[in-house]
Amino acid sequence: MSVYLRLTEEFNRGKLRTVIASGQAVVLHRLAITSKDGDWILREDEESLNHVLKILQSHGAHYRFGAPLDLRWLRHGWSSHFEFSQGGLRVRTDFFTRPPRLSHETIQKLWTSQEGQTHPYIGLVELAEMKKTNREKDFAIIGELARKMPDVSMQLFYSRSARDLLELMKTHPLEWQEAVKKRPLLASATHGREALETALDAERRKLMRLNEARLESYELAAKKWASRWPSFANSIPDLPLLEIHDLLVSEAERLLPFNPHEITSP
Repeated sequence: MSVYLRLTEEFNRGKLRTVIASGQAVVLHRLAITSKDGDWILREDEESLNHVLKILQSHGAHYRFGAPLDLRWLRHGWSSHFEFSQGGLRVRTDFFTRPPRLSHETIQKLWTSQEGQTHPYIGLVELAEMKKTNREKDFAIIGELARKMPDVSMQLFYSRSARDLLELMKTHPLEWQEAVKKRPLLASATHGREALETALDAERRKLMRLNEARLESYELAAKKWASRWPSFANSIPDLPLLEIHDLLVSEAERLLPFNPHEITSP
């Protein structure tokens, strides 16, 4: 069992607090063999945050650059990052309560659908939404996720393959007509494979730019915090994580805005 699955069991001891997302979810959907770090959607309550911090402390974890594991930041889409060593392996862990492109309703449904699972992880559609990043490789993953979706309408909405889509147009004409209303680029299929591929490329570039713009708002808001981080990280005494967390929160309160969208200029 991987260290990330063992951590998930520890995080969820006695209560469902975390759901595996991103790379480890790709592994669990059998689209990759390994992933270099762990990402979790964290239940948005103080008990869950405190429990996870205690587990991380027990492993000797330390903060990496990011926001404190504090609801005031997490509620606005910030993420928290930690690292520790285990058996010569560098273990990186990332947490967020409001992952990009997943609605509050979708996240709430996760807590219901994954209740009782030993290793809870997000579904194909939710993972496809999270993979709409500005990285080329993530769109290949979206395409593979689409092929595993049992619902034809979802395949039509998420597929990245012109060949797959043209085949679906032939075999599911009624679903195709409905899908065009939600994903207009599909209409270009009437002009052939090359036209559809061009439309898919344009869609990918648009989605990548949208994510770049989202990230830029966080980078702008974190500018002062990023400047302070190296000296702060080097000055942290050898203390348990929970004590370091308190120091980090005090420092971040001065320099890192809770809501990045309130920042409009450097």
